[in-house]
Amino acid sequence: QVQLVESGGGSVQAGGSLRLSCAASESTYSRSCVGWFRQAPGQEREGVAVIGSVGVTSYADSVKGRFTISKDNAKNTLYLQMNSLKPEDTAMYYCAAARICRYGGNWRPEEYNFWGQGTQVTVSS
Repeated sequence: QVQLVESGGGSVQAGGSLRLSCAASESTYSRSCVGWFRQAPGQEREGVAVIGSVGVTSYADSVKGRFTISKDNAKNTLYLQMNSLKPEDTAMYYCAAARICRYGGNWRPEEYNFWGQGTQVTVSS
């Protein structure tokens, strides 16, 4: 069973930056689709950024140009660099990995097999 562990969340002021990390318990990212999702209180979990087959990256419109997803297969670690943070980015952030991969990445939570426990990001105005 693959385990994913997120870190890097915290509280920042609007305009600040954070980098989230997601460490996998085994070599997972080289053969999986991966993604970052977030969920604010009372809202559904939504996709933020994904990496599809052959390394194609995609972003939600709300974070495009501000967030960057990347992975280091040798370190079994997935990253989400978040710049120019806004109060509306406040949420619990989750990393996920999927065995079956779409070219453009998997955007639906039900397409993922493994999830981290989440890390809180809070952005104050």
